Amino acid sequence: MKEEYERDERTRGMQVLNLMREFELQKMKESKMIKGYSYRLLDIANKVRLLGTKFADSRIVEKIMVTIPLRYEASITTLENTNDLSKITLSEVLHDLQAHEQQRLMRQDHIVEGALLAKQQNMSKSKKNKDFDAIRASSTSTSAKGN
Repeated sequence: MKEEYERDERTRGMQVLNLMREFELQKMKESKMIKGYSYRLLDIANKVRLLGTKFADSRIVEKIMVTIPLRYEASITTLENTNDLSKITLSEVLHDLQAHEQQRLMRQDHIVEGALLAKQQNMSKSKKNKDFDAIRASSTSTSAKGN
């Protein structure tokens, strides 16, 4: 019975070690969203906790702040300057980063909408110019025939 318990403990220890390695290797890809990245980290942390090993949220906060892409640099700097990083909660970090992400996406949508509107206006002007050129050409050819 003691040997079986020791074997289970060793297996559990190896599982925890593998999960910790997986956690350390995680990085947020440039094209991904903060929500998906945080879910991946939380999933690993919860698996470690289920195996009976303590895993503080502060480690997840540190991991996020160190491994997210540069586009979040302004948010990270603001968090560092306005909060005591030893007391900041995971939910605060995630809320701030998700708000930053939403603002960035909204700005991109407005830029795209503006670009599409400008393109449509250019196409409309181009069509008007072509129509005007066609009318001018037909009136020139008509007046030339009349002479």
